[in-house]
Amino acid sequence: MVKQQNLINQIHQDMYDYFGNDKKRKSHADSVLKNAKLISESETCDKLIVEVSAILHDIGIHEAERKYNSSAGIYQEKEGPAIAKDILSKYDISNKDIEHICKIISNHHSDKDIATIEFKIIWDADWIVNIPDEFDLNDKIKINKIISKVFKTQKGKELANSKYLE
Repeated sequence: MVKQQNLINQIHQDMYDYFGNDKKRKSHADSVLKNAKLISESETCDKLIVEVSAILHDIGIHEAERKYNSSAGIYQEKEGPAIAKDILSKYDISNKDIEHICKIISNHHSDKDIATIEFKIIWDADWIVNIPDEFDLNDKIKINKIISKVFKTQKGKELANSKYLE
């Protein structure tokens, strides 16, 4: 357990180093990680996959902005896995786990072709952080519909409801 936490801490530092002075992206990743940890407490899941995926889910954003002049999710999904794989390859993580993490990263905005519990946790954790950027928080009816329709875990729905509707 301590070894795994040290590994997660090292990857977290790698993300911080990669994002450099971009405090916004670091803060976003930290918020998603916090939510992912909370959601994962209610699920039977691989905590390493969840936490590393949360840390690295947006790792492709700078490359997307550089190549496409856009931070759109489709470009993050395209560019993120290779960067994540490069970071993860220096650690003692199985190829299977690296592939799972990269698959989560390559789908974290579009929800295609993956339905693992680890993916569902990251999906919900990211949505919790992104709701204020995407929707008018005063429109409680719309927020309620989004939470009911989009969220994939019960704990994710509960966290979103408590944050935005209570």
